Amino acid sequence: MLDFLKVKNLAIVENAEVSFSKGLNVITGETGSGKSVFIGALSLVLGERADHGAVRSGEKELSVEAAFGLEDHSAIDAILEDAGLPPCEEGTLLVRRVVSATGSGKCWLNDSPTTVATLRRVGERLIDMHGPYDHQSLLSQSMQLTLLDAFGKTGPAKAAYARSHAARAALLAEREALLSDSADGIEEEIDRLTYIVSEIEDAALGEEDGESLVERHRVACNSQAIVEDCGAVVSGLTEGDGSVFDSLAAVQQKLSELQRIFPEAAGWHDEAASVAISVQELSRTISDRMARIDTDPEAVATLEARMELVQRLKRKYGPTVEAVRERGARARERLEGLLSRGRRLAALDGEIKAADDAMRADGAKLTALRQKAAVSLAAEITRELRPLGFAQSVFEVAVAPAEPSASGMDSVVFSFAPNPGEPAMPLAAIASSGEIARVMLAVKSVLADHDSIPVLVFDEIDSNVGGETGRAVGEKLRRLSKSHQVVSITHLPQVAAFGDAHFSVSKRVVGNRTLAEIRPLSDDGRAMELARMLGGSDVTSVVLAHAMELLAAAKKPARGKAFPKNNGQA
Repeated sequence: MLDFLKVKNLAIVENAEVSFSKGLNVITGETGSGKSVFIGALSLVLGERADHGAVRSGEKELSVEAAFGLEDHSAIDAILEDAGLPPCEEGTLLVRRVVSATGSGKCWLNDSPTTVATLRRVGERLIDMHGPYDHQSLLSQSMQLTLLDAFGKTGPAKAAYARSHAARAALLAEREALLSDSADGIEEEIDRLTYIVSEIEDAALGEEDGESLVERHRVACNSQAIVEDCGAVVSGLTEGDGSVFDSLAAVQQKLSELQRIFPEAAGWHDEAASVAISVQELSRTISDRMARIDTDPEAVATLEARMELVQRLKRKYGPTVEAVRERGARARERLEGLLSRGRRLAALDGEIKAADDAMRADGAKLTALRQKAAVSLAAEITRELRPLGFAQSVFEVAVAPAEPSASGMDSVVFSFAPNPGEPAMPLAAIASSGEIARVMLAVKSVLADHDSIPVLVFDEIDSNVGGETGRAVGEKLRRLSKSHQVVSITHLPQVAAFGDAHFSVSKRVVGNRTLAEIRPLSDDGRAMELARMLGGSDVTSVVLAHAMELLAAAKKPARGKAFPKNNGQA
């Protein structure tokens, strides 16, 4: 629900804050008192276009702030996460927007800066406004389809259709991708890929063609010098008089003699023996490696040819051996796909036909459910319209064939004929804001249990009605407020009497400046406000008594069927 709205320097409002309650909130005031300013503030909260001319004269900027308390904020959090914004803490969403007199503006969600586009996405989930402005979700055919599906409980059938539609779409996309290969260039592409695959696969590149190839080439180029030097090292270590091993043997002999008279020498003798063993092992290691060095000049030529091949492939297909191998794998996959293209296209034709048949069968089941639900929905909304001043009106829900889409094979249009003998017109074509708002009230009354938007705002939906019709409007608003938070700007006392909370807007002149103010009314204040609405400035005891009767009557249980609960609403 909308917890509070704070407005600063917007038109004739200098500084005002409203704390709304659950249920039905009514806002009243004399014509021109500034009630529409608060609708403008809500529009800014929803991300609607900002008019810098609305900044109060003499001020640099206007600002609006709002706080929403949401029981189920998962959908809002998903939008916030997508935009990189912090989630709602304990179900609280904070909205702030500033518009400067120069035309620039800023907005925040949960105290983090964001874009107007994101604000608009969030706003569409928070408030549905009905009145002489454009923020009316029920005028959207996609929303009408969504509401019809909710009313008709078509969820399982819609999910089955969505799966078959997705399967068909995947096959069509595959076919389109195959057909996108130009017939004129397909043979050239096959030849090119065949050459690439052959060149790379014939090279049979392996891990040894990386850095180790360069090292092997270096060894081969210096093989003679390496063999000679290794031989000299082995000779110096273990062969002939004066070798390291021979010297170590003499050392061990001396240490053996020494340890008889100097016990500490025993450890030295052991260390000398260990060194002698290490020298022998080093000699054998060097000898083994020297034996494996190929001094044949042809080995150098072979390695140089291999290096030249590898370098050429790397220049053509990738900076590393692994990159070249990956390029070959991709070329092989693409080549096999092209070679099997004709066979796959032939198979796809049959698969697409089967998928299309399955999708249309699922679509027909969904259409049948929608058509059945459309009859019931139209009848219920027509009944709801009767007491709202449309005694002979007709509401229609048309389900017409449409090109298959992810949502089905139907288009849905809500239409309305306010007078007998006139053709029904789509809701979007209804010119009278008063008419469309009352139609919306009837639609909302029927669909309240399926509508996830928590806050409904109605701006003077009682235009051009009065008396018993006005009371009917009030009763429907009261019933609707059992499942939604409702804010209604009204000029009818019969409607205002039903409010759970009542706010009065007035204006006064201070220092030659006009100020609009809004204040909550007590029970006595409500009676005086209703009396003013009934009798103007002449509030007599009779008029006041009438106002109190309206308040008392509004507290009685609503007539007609009980209003359904809307589980999951804020």
